[in-house]
Amino acid sequence: MGLLPVANAVPAYRDEHLTIDFDRQVAELDATRIVLTRKEYDLLALLVQHAGQIIPRDVLLQRVWGYGAEIRTRTLDVHVRRLRRKLGGYADQYIETIFGIGYRFQPFHAPRYFRQPLKPAFAVGA
Repeated sequence: MGLLPVANAVPAYRDEHLTIDFDRQVAELDATRIVLTRKEYDLLALLVQHAGQIIPRDVLLQRVWGYGAEIRTRTLDVHVRRLRRKLGGYADQYIETIFGIGYRFQPFHAPRYFRQPLKPAFAVGA
């Protein structure tokens, strides 16, 4: 008998540099495992699962740490700073600060290079 698939399994996230396997709770950057604390992983996973959406500070604090809206703490900022350090040169492309509101994860987008046109844009008189 085979194992039945888990009904609420979240598909892994993958782009050119970052992979997150939510089932195994593992993150890799350029095929190298990122060593994360439990809270760093939980924060990154929550941001990635809501990629493109701004997640308010109070929601992140409640979902990752269980803190109520009345709690004032810099814990979130410290953990985001640590995550950015571990994401290295890609950090600013992945985690965007929305000042006064919260944070947003942006999937990696490779820069687009445009080739020069083969013919000049204007005609030279004959």
